[in-house]
Amino acid sequence: MQFGYSEACLDHDTGDRHPETADRLRAIRQQLARRHGVEYVDADPASVDAVRAVHDDGYVADLREFCDEGGGNWDPDTVASTGTWDAALTSAGLAQWAAERALAGDDGRNTPFSVGRPPGHHAVEADAMGFCFFNNAAVAAQAVIDAGDADRVAIFDWDVHHGNGTQDIFEDSGDVFYASIHERGLYPGTGDVDETGVGDGEGTTLNVPLSAGAGDADFLAAFETIAAAIERFDPDLFLVSAGFDAHRHDPISRMRVSTEGYALLTDRVREATDAVDAGLGFVLEGGYGLDTLSESIATVHETFDGRAPVEDDGDPTDDTIELLDDVRSIHGLD
Repeated sequence: MQFGYSEACLDHDTGDRHPETADRLRAIRQQLARRHGVEYVDADPASVDAVRAVHDDGYVADLREFCDEGGGNWDPDTVASTGTWDAALTSAGLAQWAAERALAGDDGRNTPFSVGRPPGHHAVEADAMGFCFFNNAAVAAQAVIDAGDADRVAIFDWDVHHGNGTQDIFEDSGDVFYASIHERGLYPGTGDVDETGVGDGEGTTLNVPLSAGAGDADFLAAFETIAAAIERFDPDLFLVSAGFDAHRHDPISRMRVSTEGYALLTDRVREATDAVDAGLGFVLEGGYGLDTLSESIATVHETFDGRAPVEDDGDPTDDTIELLDDVRSIHGLD
């Protein structure tokens, strides 16, 4: 794979005890150094205009001033420093790079993966939250649509937390399909199955809130339903908001996805992308166990480098089966 990376993302300083630290990127780099065929690309930061295309002008101005004045706690969870403004623009720019390269035809071993921070999927139109300042995947999706490079974009979010920000930004848009698998009841408490979009975006939001303890078989079954909806949507670009905090050993969730489970999800995503002849790119979101985060990303890379994942022989739980029946009924996928 090609990995978008910039040292500027290390300058977002969240302090000594915050789970979202620069050590996440360092751990990823160290793990990938042991793998074959890794390429790094530094991309230009996103422009302020690109960020304003999905975020409120006043919020963007307030964030810049907050960082210029030294930063601090934007809210109890979301911490900024003097380096956060440049890091956030850079992280959004790396996501744009991934989208642009995917649409340009980079695939297979050249599939783009944006490894930036701060993450983005909790950032709503007019606020930062959940460690996120700019919604990187949203900036990337809107930028390629505005440039005329794509008419329709699908964003699949496999982070353990619901990407409320991405849903908020695109809930009334018919150009972007947002699908999320997440742990029910976990922060930020959004992402119910009946949240399906509004206005022109009705039907372009699909949520699968799995019960705590869900594992590989549950996630794979959930993605099978999502893949059917995305095939119907027929996007030009497929972006994965790739958080790895549903891993069974991640410190802040109760899910049971294995490292191999991420390889299987990657393989299914690749198949779904091929089915609609779309470009495919990945954008880093969460994942807070340094070993599990870095090993999972290395496994995604190896899946594109030719390693066949080991199939899961488990079955989804009855709760997951019932939930997916509801999702398919709501979205007319029966």
